[in-house]
Amino acid sequence: MNMAHQVYIALGSNKGDRMKYLQDAVDLIFTEIGKVNTIAKVYNAPAFGFESDDFLNTCISIETFYSAEEVLAKLQAIEVKLGRQRTTAEGYQARPIDLDILFFNLEILATKHLKVPHPELQKRRFVLQPLHDIAPKLEHPKLKKTTFELLSECQDDSQVEEIKIWLKNPLKKYDFSSYNYIAIEGNIGAGKTSLAHQISNDFNAKLILERFADNAFLPKFYEEPQRYAFTLEMSFLADRYQQISDDLSQLDLFKDFMVSDYDIYKSLIFSKITLPEDEFKLYRRLFYLMYKDIAKPDLYIYLYQNTQRLQENIKSRGRDYEQNIDDAYLEKINSGYLEFLKNQTELNVKIIDISDRDFVNNRADYLWVLRAVCSK
Repeated sequence: MNMAHQVYIALGSNKGDRMKYLQDAVDLIFTEIGKVNTIAKVYNAPAFGFESDDFLNTCISIETFYSAEEVLAKLQAIEVKLGRQRTTAEGYQARPIDLDILFFNLEILATKHLKVPHPELQKRRFVLQPLHDIAPKLEHPKLKKTTFELLSECQDDSQVEEIKIWLKNPLKKYDFSSYNYIAIEGNIGAGKTSLAHQISNDFNAKLILERFADNAFLPKFYEEPQRYAFTLEMSFLADRYQQISDDLSQLDLFKDFMVSDYDIYKSLIFSKITLPEDEFKLYRRLFYLMYKDIAKPDLYIYLYQNTQRLQENIKSRGRDYEQNIDDAYLEKINSGYLEFLKNQTELNVKIIDISDRDFVNNRADYLWVLRAVCSK
């Protein structure tokens, strides 16, 4: 997956319900741009450079996959959505919301519309004080000084006063606290690994990924299914048993829960599809002997996608040995999973149809999936 960009944004409001505008801006940044990591305290400060009512100011750090120019465009769109009216008049004006990029990956950028780091931030106490709350050791890439040093040296003598009201992080709307272990399953190309990555990153979960790429029999199976089916399934059985035993036994005190991109029962589902009846019966006996004491997930998520979308995803990720998988095989896998889940009484199952969703490239779709996962 692509690495997320680390961005620091200053927020200010001095018109209307200032606190509400700040919260609405944080909510929209989360919805439209990326994960909000930290939110500074809110400070009251006089207008800088013009006569007007006092501002409420804060600062947030976010993670996003958008470029700096894209983030700027989205911030300006949020300003307009919240009622800011940009005019051609010179000088500063009162405004319901003001959003400025302070840092973007600590890069130095200079374009027609954007300069990063913000060229005036070291001169403004109302920017440095909330930035110091969340990033005191952050070093300015041009000035080579930390936020703490810049604040200590700032010559702006404006009175910046802390407001005893905190803004809320929209991420807290998604509650995973009742789960210790979540398994995400789906057909080939359904997006289970991508979703596991995203949840792990956003909600401080230990990530458990199936090591399928290490299986030397997988390419051979796609070439000669009948010859390598039993060998492949037995190797997967051993690999999954070893991995899941290791991963579930190694607690991470710094993570809130575990999320995996597979569940042990996929071995039974795939083997029933690929093996002749007599071989499957033998395989099933071995499976239950090995897995009877393995912990089951608190939540089992099945990502359903129709066959056309699955084929599109398989083609786009470009694994040579997957390019000739036919529709019938994918449909058998879907049927196998749905039949298994229909008769499953031991697992807490959620089937989420994402055939019309692209949660990897569309943040709104990702948040829709999170709502579906966290819904009671």
